[in-house]
Amino acid sequence: MYGKSVRMRRLFPDERRKLFSVPLDHAVSMGPIEGLEDVRRLARELVEAGADLLITTPGAAREVAPELGPTTYLGIHGTVSTSLGSRADHKVLVTTVRSAVGLGADLFSVQVNFGTPDEPDMLRSLGIAADECRDLGVPLLCMAYVKKPGPISPDELRHAARAAADLGADIVKTSYPGSVEEFRRLVQTTPVPVLIGGGVRVDNEETFLSVVRAALSAGGQGICIGRNLFQRPPVGPLARRIARELHGNPPAPQP
Repeated sequence: MYGKSVRMRRLFPDERRKLFSVPLDHAVSMGPIEGLEDVRRLARELVEAGADLLITTPGAAREVAPELGPTTYLGIHGTVSTSLGSRADHKVLVTTVRSAVGLGADLFSVQVNFGTPDEPDMLRSLGIAADECRDLGVPLLCMAYVKKPGPISPDELRHAARAAADLGADIVKTSYPGSVEEFRRLVQTTPVPVLIGGGVRVDNEETFLSVVRAALSAGGQGICIGRNLFQRPPVGPLARRIARELHGNPPAPQP
């Protein structure tokens, strides 16, 4: 457990500094989408802009790891599916925490899509990963989504986040429930740090940033956002704005 506490302190060094994490695992599920054509260059731009944690798949670590700076951490995402299959929401475990540590991982990540027919299998994978992370002292991030027909309620998002934490996740990534009040309730009922995810790309950059600020004001401990960041070329200027907000630095003066 000592190893896990050391790694968690690196990710969350104090209350003022929030975690700037970027998932780069989308090419497995969605293909080489816009923004992920050159992962190595993207990783370099994010590191230079101040990202704290880059999360990628085991094979893509060969492109991401060489670009990491001394204070940029590596997450390995261990559960995947592809849009080519008939059960794209069924994420299966494809690697082990021990293998991820061998790649240099500071964190292991899994995804659970609550409310789907395959939820039990994904909960089993979460439990397996939690046991391995506990044994090896590696923080576990659960990307906890609710995916079912119809609108998703704040109660369902709270349920998914709490379930992920109670099954062993050390950090939970979840969707924004629509208001500061509801996100505050979710944070208060989830006993581990909560990160806000970006979801589907929002066209307006200021709208996207307003959600980030709202989540932070409600107690969120950072972000885990991919497409809403790396699909806005050039990535650097927006990433630097986000880093300033998350790391407690004053906004840069306007020219």
